Amino acid sequence: MKRVAEPTELMDDSVQALAYASANFSEANNLFIHLLQQLLPHKLNGHALDLGCGPAAIPIALLRQHDELKIDAVDGAAAMLKLAEDEISGKPQLKERLCLINETLPSANLREATYDMVLSNSLLHHLADPLDLWITLQSCARDGASVLIMDLARPPSAPAVDSLVESYAMNEPEVLREDFRNSLFAAYTVDEVQQQLLDSGLTQIEVKMVSDRHWVASGNFKR
Repeated sequence: MKRVAEPTELMDDSVQALAYASANFSEANNLFIHLLQQLLPHKLNGHALDLGCGPAAIPIALLRQHDELKIDAVDGAAAMLKLAEDEISGKPQLKERLCLINETLPSANLREATYDMVLSNSLLHHLADPLDLWITLQSCARDGASVLIMDLARPPSAPAVDSLVESYAMNEPEVLREDFRNSLFAAYTVDEVQQQLLDSGLTQIEVKMVSDRHWVASGNFKR
């Protein structure tokens, strides 16, 4: 099935952002955290960069579990980051270790060759140019940094898209059902992601399917 780009790159409408933050993404978020803990079975520490953090549900969950971890969480949608700021308000043990950054990729304002981990969940399919994600990874990761990138995989047909929407968004508001549908059409296949990695020189990063609708690219970055 041919890819259809997202209607808009950012989810910066306050109603859409609130609907997204209120939805139950626990299965996908827990899968991401589980894969990260498999990649790094010891206690997580150091300085992580999360690209496309949305309302920062994953960074906040990680910070609650790992008290020696710091995260810079980046999103282009101010409405999403406002929800994250509200969530950590009055929680100094989280606020002092979570830096929320309103930037789109590529950005010259992110620190270069600094981060011990580069993370991203469900950002790639939103970007006008997918190489912006891989260029940012190469710019920001230190040598040997751990990498975990997860996103939706594009189904083979429109009926397959409809089936996934019915399976996983049946009870969600229409704005989220439509967003999920658009995201599935805009998602990349494993083969396409592998080609992006080759084009970017990221041959040390491996990509594979990890659910009926997600792929993950992971490994250790080498300069």
